[in-house]
Amino acid sequence: MYGLHGRIVATPGGGDALVALLLEGADGLADMESCRLYVISRDLKDPDAAWITEVWTDRAAHDASLKDERVREVIRRARPLIASMSDSMELVPVGGKGL
Repeated sequence: MYGLHGRIVATPGGGDALVALLLEGADGLADMESCRLYVISRDLKDPDAAWITEVWTDRAAHDASLKDERVREVIRRARPLIASMSDSMELVPVGGKGL
């Protein structure tokens, strides 16, 4: 398996709009069998920040998802809302509830 976890910060006051768009993008992953987990979490300390946790069958599946037109459209719409991305980690999920 292949995992990603990272923090994304919206432009000031844009946290709700960014999270709504990320959740819309998550809905678009429903038919991608290779996406095992895609979770958007709000940051309790910063209303403009969110965390994204992803688990894919492998890195190639994640890379392929970035070529999907629906995913590309969400990324295109999200770019103007994003102030920064940080604390990004690549992970190897090994199991647990939900996997």
